[in-house]
Amino acid sequence: MGKAISCNKRELEKRKTSKRLEKQKRKEARKANAGSGSFEDMIAYVDENGVITSTPPDSSVKEEVDVESIEISIPKKVEEETKALMGNVEYFNSDKGFGFIKKIDGEEKYFFHISNAPASIKKGNKVTFELERGKEGMNAINITLAK
Repeated sequence: MGKAISCNKRELEKRKTSKRLEKQKRKEARKANAGSGSFEDMIAYVDENGVITSTPPDSSVKEEVDVESIEISIPKKVEEETKALMGNVEYFNSDKGFGFIKKIDGEEKYFFHISNAPASIKKGNKVTFELERGKEGMNAINITLAK
């Protein structure tokens, strides 16, 4: 003797079977539509301007490239002429041998070491200097007292 199925269980069974049938129909429809597309229909070509097209390029029109004219290298670094900047010594610790220069036409402050400055440098001096990248930012180098 079979199990008695309540109304709720019957409805659930009906829904499950209807979902299975719908899924099967969708699968068959996808298979029927997929058969019409061939591999050649899926191929795309890129023309000389980078535009994707469905037509293959014309093989009769080819541009000859001189292999010797191709250069593969890193561009040479052009030496820039460094411009001397003006600033004021905002802080200097003669015991530790370092200080900071504030640029006159800006808010930037640059670290300097006594080895890059004249021995007579002190707080408040006007100086000219150049910049160099250091470990923790830009450093002032080639410091001279301005007149």
